Amino acid sequence: MHILISLARQSLELWRGSICLKRYSVSTALNGPGEQKNSGCTPRGEHLIRAKIGAGKPINSVFIGRRSTGEIYSSALAERYPQRDWILSRIIWLSGCEIGRNRLSCVDTMQRYIYIHGTPDCEPMGQPLSHGCIRMRNLDIVDLFERVNVGTRVFIEE
Repeated sequence: MHILISLARQSLELWRGSICLKRYSVSTALNGPGEQKNSGCTPRGEHLIRAKIGAGKPINSVFIGRRSTGEIYSSALAERYPQRDWILSRIIWLSGCEIGRNRLSCVDTMQRYIYIHGTPDCEPMGQPLSHGCIRMRNLDIVDLFERVNVGTRVFIEE
């Protein structure tokens, strides 16, 4: 099984061999593709799932620093914290596999905290608007989270 993320199509596809099992609409970086630390860009190339965080948490659970805050996202909570970059429901943490491109030094995907994660359902999909991560609808990230394992390959293409 592997994941293919297309920045051009703003889509994430889950593949088993040559069969596409599922296709999801996503939102990647507003700043476009790129690997540099602090760039706000989505890294390209070969990755793998390093960790899965949030199993069993309620949908719309809020995460800060990869830890559940105990909050459940709502419009009232959003009004209280308008500047938060909301990470909701589940986190799939990526690690680069290509030394010098997306692994180690100033291009390390894992050290950049690049995730596939849930975002408020009012946020648009199909448009690049994130700070570098791959955002998904909450029901979609929960579905994907249940289908993949740590170690699953993830390829991010332009």
